[in-house]
Parts: sequence; structure tokens; C-alpha cells
Amino acid sequence: MIRILLQVGLAIGVAMSGTSAGDQLPGHRQPVLVELFTSEGCSSCPPGDALLERLDRAQPVAGAQIIVLSEHVDYWNHIGWADPYSSPAFSARQQQYARRFRTEGPYTPQMIVGGRNEFVGSGARSAESAIRDALRQPTVAVHITGSEGLVDIEVDPLPAGTAHKAGVFLAWAADTGTQDVLRGENKGRRLHHVAIVKELKQAGTVDDRAQFKARIPLESGSRLIVFVQEAGNGPVWGAALMASGRDESR
Repeated sequence: MIRILLQVGLAIGVAMSGTSAGDQLPGHRQPVLVELFTSEGCSSCPPGDALLERLDRAQPVAGAQIIVLSEHVDYWNHIGWADPYSSPAFSARQQQYARRFRTEGPYTPQMIVGGRNEFVGSGARSAESAIRDALRQPTVAVHITGSEGLVDIEVDPLPAGTAHKAGVFLAWAADTGTQDVLRGENKGRRLHHVAIVKELKQAGTVDDRAQFKARIPLESGSRLIVFVQEAGNGPVWGAALMASGRDESR
């Protein structure tokens, strides 16, 4: 299991999510989690990486705060280039999605929106359609606040009569990363990534009766993403983002 690095950080920006679908304040954007499974050893992946960056930077879907995760798998490392961002833990997470969605197996690039929709990760129309679909789903509020080098996380209970229990996950992600690929299918290319997941861990659970609370130190220079997901990589019920030095509440 990957461990979270607990380091004290400096300047922070805070994002807080929260409300049920259809019960939003004017100007409120509902957080939508978008995961990309990718690899620098895969020649089909750079368009997926570029799409993830566009979703992250441009935020093109009205009403959505798109929170992205770039999860680099390791199963292409044997064909000429070992992706320095890759981890077997992300390959295992994607394999769990493959079982849930009953695909023929893991592939790259693969994009998953809200734990509910999967498709080829370079498909912009599919991505925006899935994000709009996610806006119609009920959510739980996830709050992140920070002061004096600490983060307070609070997750509201699940809606009554829905899932019995869901996991609360914490992910630390590097804001950006660039690599000159020297071998393999992308030899000679300079690849750029955003929200590169370094650490991912389940911190606890939440149900329809009790909320989740935790306080952890910050890690400097990273994004902290908190999301709530049913067991077996099921639907995502809520998410929030805190990014060092950047205000994500826009």
C-alpha cells in the first residue's frame, strides 16, 4: 500500500465541495472527479494527457469543478521506457475498474469520470458528456480547510437510503511534470502531465449516519485531493481539492 508523505507545507489555496445535485447556490460548481490511467511508454497516451490538462486548466463544462488525477500504470514499462511516475498500485486500481466495468482488461489511455463512466482517455466529447452526466448525480459535501501547516478534512454523511458505506481517500499529486522520453514508443518526445498522483490511501469510511473528520499535516508543492468512493471502485460521492499556492475555489 502506498503511504502518504506527511510533510508540512506553506502557502495554500483551498477548495471545498458540497451540496446535493439540483440544490446548488448561484455560481456554485459541483466537483467531478476525473481519473486518467496513462503511461509514458504508450504512444496513444499523449493525447489523453493533453485532454486531462485541458479539462484541468480550462474547466470547460459549465457548473462543474473538474478535479483530475493522472495515475501512471507500470505494465508498459517492459517495452523500452520505464515511466518514472508509474506505480503497480495504480495498475492494481485500474484492474479493479476493469473487473467492475467488465472490460476485456486494463488499457491506456483510459479515463473514468465519477467512478461511473469509462472510455478511451483521448475522447473529448465522451469526457464532457460524462462530466455533464456526473452533475446529475447526488453528492455529499467534502470540506478541506487549512491553517498553520495543517489540513482539516470533513465529509458529511451519505444520503439516507443510498450506499451503506463508502471509503474516504486521500491523494497527493504533483501539480505538473515534464519528461524527455529517451526510449520506447514515445522516444524523442517531451511529455507533460498534470496532477500526477504520487500517494493514494484510504483514510477511513463514511456512512449514512456518521460523518468523517481528520486532521493531517500538509505536503508542500502538491495538490491534496479528497474523494469519497463506494467499495470496489464504485461511484464517487464527493470530492474536494486543495492546491499549494493556488486558489481552487474560483
